[in-house]
Amino acid sequence: MKQITTQDSKLGFIGIGYMGLPIARRLLEAGFHLTVFDRERSNSEKLIPHGGAVAESVADLATKCDVIFSCLPNDAIVMSVQAGPDGVLSTAARASLVIEMSTVNPQTARELSQLGAARGIGVLDVTISGSTPAAEKGQVILFGGGGEACFDAAAPAFRAFARKYFHLGPSGSGAMMKLVVNALLGIGMQAIAEAVAFGEKSGLDRNRLLNVLSETAVVAPAHVGKLERAAHGDYTPQFPIRLMNKDFGLILSLAAAVGAQMPATAAAFEVNSSQMQLGAEQDFSAVILQMEKRAHFDASGANPSARSATSK
Repeated sequence: MKQITTQDSKLGFIGIGYMGLPIARRLLEAGFHLTVFDRERSNSEKLIPHGGAVAESVADLATKCDVIFSCLPNDAIVMSVQAGPDGVLSTAARASLVIEMSTVNPQTARELSQLGAARGIGVLDVTISGSTPAAEKGQVILFGGGGEACFDAAAPAFRAFARKYFHLGPSGSGAMMKLVVNALLGIGMQAIAEAVAFGEKSGLDRNRLLNVLSETAVVAPAHVGKLERAAHGDYTPQFPIRLMNKDFGLILSLAAAVGAQMPATAAAFEVNSSQMQLGAEQDFSAVILQMEKRAHFDASGANPSARSATSK
């Protein structure tokens, strides 16, 4: 496949959400011709001031573009958009390239690759590691699965929004690597939530506890910003808890299939699920609130038992 260039390539982007919007904007800022589509037209229209063109449908976009990115919430939507009767794989021209960036079951990625191959269309699964702020700064990391020649051809586009990008192997490899990384992301957040509740319950000042934790080597860079935001009670979504919950489900299903034991992941999934019932659009770091609740803190973070003890 010929290399993607700002001069000759016509790019499309389906799914202008939390990650899709900043990635699409960076592609436009890098000089790529980009047509976008989202079920909510208002999301697509956010890119018009940056030079984006808005497609009327998935099929409209697919017929106009030779490289089609997609960033969608789950497997069912991905399969509908890509493999439906008016989907990308039914309407795009032969020799087009589909770059599926959604976090999906690796088997879904392999099925799309097979469908694409039957129609002369290349399909990569290229998943994203990083938060919305990282996407805005062009600092995400990409994990790729599928044909290496296609992956290399897409490198100029990747450079517009990613700090690093890795080819992991055949179709499904990018999707699998993302789940491995998100297992660590979710378990790490749960460990922090437990530690924070433990420290508060033992009498440490909440703000000082969070601030000091963020300075320690044991907190991963991906979690540092979560502590800073939690100190201000800010759980607005950078990575919504519903998406972390969906990923936990995929991880545990695949782990059962291959015989991998993941007890820490199962425990984190349970807490994540409980907090998600209180608000699916919170950031996944809101598990801190759930562990504080379980430690019998009130909504302000105060410890009722500590208050009653000091009032005696």
